Amino acid sequence: MTTNSQTCVILALGSNLGDRCENLRQALKEISTNLSITKTSSIYETPPWGYSDQPVFFNQVLSGITSLNPLDLLTFVKDIEQKMGRVNNFLNGPRLIDIDILLFGEQIINTENLEIPHPRMLERGFVLVPLAEIEPDLVIPGTNKRVAVFLQKVDQTGIQKLDSEGIKK
Repeated sequence: MTTNSQTCVILALGSNLGDRCENLRQALKEISTNLSITKTSSIYETPPWGYSDQPVFFNQVLSGITSLNPLDLLTFVKDIEQKMGRVNNFLNGPRLIDIDILLFGEQIINTENLEIPHPRMLERGFVLVPLAEIEPDLVIPGTNKRVAVFLQKVDQTGIQKLDSEGIKK
């Protein structure tokens, strides 16, 4: 189900299996079929979070405009993950592709299947560093604080900006 209204959304992408750059590129291509991408961050190499015995991640954040409602957007991105071959092994485990909805306009959503703003985004350097690159002055709904303020409070150890081919700058 879609609506006629257009909403600005922010998504986070991550990959630590296979060709990580190609996985992010493929995800962007798939996402663009239902979302008009307006900005993409650089790609960042980041240490694993939550479970450390796995390869490092490549992470990226994008903003875009969609006419999908939040639950349809969730279904859409989870379908992309499945189409690309994601297998859910265990919480915070390795993954070919991960697509998270960080923000959906200024909405605050708290359902069994979806929480927006993403409940852990403000704790994660691998989200806030690329988000601050494209939207440093964005105010996080429900906080009255800008992304840049939260960025100052998170651990950024091991986060490195890469070029478009996945090479450290």
